[in-house]
Amino acid sequence: MTTAEVETQPPSDVELARASAAGDTNAFEQLYRRHFRRVYALCFRMLGNPTEAEDLTQDVFTHLFNKIGSFRGESAFTTWLHRLTVNQVLMYFRRRSARPEFTTEEGETPVQIVRGTENPNKMPIIDRIALERAITQLPPGYRTVFVLHDVEGHDHDEIAHILGVSEGTSKSQLHKARLKLRQILRQQTA
Repeated sequence: MTTAEVETQPPSDVELARASAAGDTNAFEQLYRRHFRRVYALCFRMLGNPTEAEDLTQDVFTHLFNKIGSFRGESAFTTWLHRLTVNQVLMYFRRRSARPEFTTEEGETPVQIVRGTENPNKMPIIDRIALERAITQLPPGYRTVFVLHDVEGHDHDEIAHILGVSEGTSKSQLHKARLKLRQILRQQTA
């Protein structure tokens, strides 16, 4: 690469985070523009309410502004921001006294995926709307694990680390979320 090519490349997230920590507000603004949509989408999926998601997205970036100096670069910036966002949503649930549910009266049954929801991108638009609506009706604990696993693609080890629970709890929550989704979707079509 020539010197001119190196100079024209945009700064990396790590470079922007370090500059933000040093007080560069332009660097923080670039981080905001780069990641606003991703943070909003995660908040919306977990909360199911666009107004609350917008408010919480702003809270996430306010918190990020105050905590940017604690980013050590040991993981990708997007991973760190994702974890920070999930933690903010969970704190929001706690403040609302809507604690995630970790147990139910339902018995254990084999893991089942609601037929037709295996790949939401290939679903007809009406089915996707029904699925999105059903996801918002899940209890917060179920919804969080479902979104992290089935929507965001995290494995149970990562989810356990993000939420501060065991892998078994993550698997159980996902299983119960899928059962509940099946029940909700059946009620919608009945």
